[in-house]
Amino acid sequence: MAIIKPFKGIRPPKDLVEQVVSRPYDVLSSEEARAEAAGNEKSLYHIIKPEIDFPTGTDEHAPEVYEKARENFVKSQEKGWLLQDAEENYYVYAQTMNGRTQYGLVVGAYVDDYLTGKIKKHELTRRDKEEDRMKHVRINNANIEPVFFAYPYHDGLDALVSKIIQAEEEYCFVTQDGIAHRFWVVDDKELIQQITNFFAQIPHLYIADGHHRSAAAALVGDEKRRQNPHHRGDEEYMYFLAVCFPDRQLNIIDYNRIIKDLNGLTDEQFIEALQQDFVIEEKGTAIYQPQHLHNFSLYLSGKWYSLTARQGTYNDNDPIGVLDVTISSNLILDKILGIKDLRSDKRIDFVGGIRGLSELKKRVDSGEMKVALALYPVTMKQLMDIADTGNIMPPKTTWFEPKLRSGLVIHKL
Repeated sequence: MAIIKPFKGIRPPKDLVEQVVSRPYDVLSSEEARAEAAGNEKSLYHIIKPEIDFPTGTDEHAPEVYEKARENFVKSQEKGWLLQDAEENYYVYAQTMNGRTQYGLVVGAYVDDYLTGKIKKHELTRRDKEEDRMKHVRINNANIEPVFFAYPYHDGLDALVSKIIQAEEEYCFVTQDGIAHRFWVVDDKELIQQITNFFAQIPHLYIADGHHRSAAAALVGDEKRRQNPHHRGDEEYMYFLAVCFPDRQLNIIDYNRIIKDLNGLTDEQFIEALQQDFVIEEKGTAIYQPQHLHNFSLYLSGKWYSLTARQGTYNDNDPIGVLDVTISSNLILDKILGIKDLRSDKRIDFVGGIRGLSELKKRVDSGEMKVALALYPVTMKQLMDIADTGNIMPPKTTWFEPKLRSGLVIHKL
């Protein structure tokens, strides 16, 4: 059963929230962060992308860069840009995009739930990326940015959240991308206890986005436990910052592929090779979007094609085999184009569906890429089935949108 706790959040005063909050550290480059934070010393980018305070080209993993993050975090608290709540609270964070709203509960998630697999993952993590985030957590002694969890829909929690959002929100603003963000502080002791009790009825939490942050937060918590001869088990470092959304409200969008060449084949030979495993329909010059599971959209030499995987080329009873990323990786990328490792092959790139299929067309038309492949999005059910069976998704499978903003609340260890 999921163990969570409320915590004394560190967060911006109402009138400064829009100056402080930022996009997550891993969705933009150092240069983009530098541009977004220009002229704004309150921006969280000075803490999560502290290399922007150094000359361009500074190694973001240099010791002095991590140290700068700590200095900036201390400074933000001293200047009153970030203030700690006096009591332990939960928080509700709502995001509205294209008329859809998702309501997340901001909680302290339990380190041992991650280490024992009660918090389930669906992606492999890279040790170098874990180590980077661990250094960031250690030096700040805080989880500056939240991880994004899903939980199986629960009536009781849904009713509680509906009640909480009747009150006036603490923060309410719209970011440049048109996404509305609202945030409530849950400080009523009875509501806090009810939330804790309801989570105790939920068997598993699922990492939607933030596998490296989750691993780093849990590993640092475990490290602190081992270093503390007087460890009791209820220390703040045994919890880390998570925003938990009901699975029904979440939206996974497509994650598409673009490839530099046809592995020595002509257009005609490539299309012919595809016919063995796919039913192909030429769709002309208008953008074609995949219509259902096992239907793909291909863009090549100014034309769009519909590809539907033939019966017998996939296994709908296998949580990995049913995925369109698996089908396309096996039957197109590997079998025809010779791309074996999606993580390391330089001939392939990935484009989140938030950028639209016009981005695929643009990069092929420019001559930078030769062919684009668009996939039907993975469902939350598929993601949870994979996590439940202890499987791992192929690389670049899920893209969650909207992304959580960082800086609405921070958890100190």
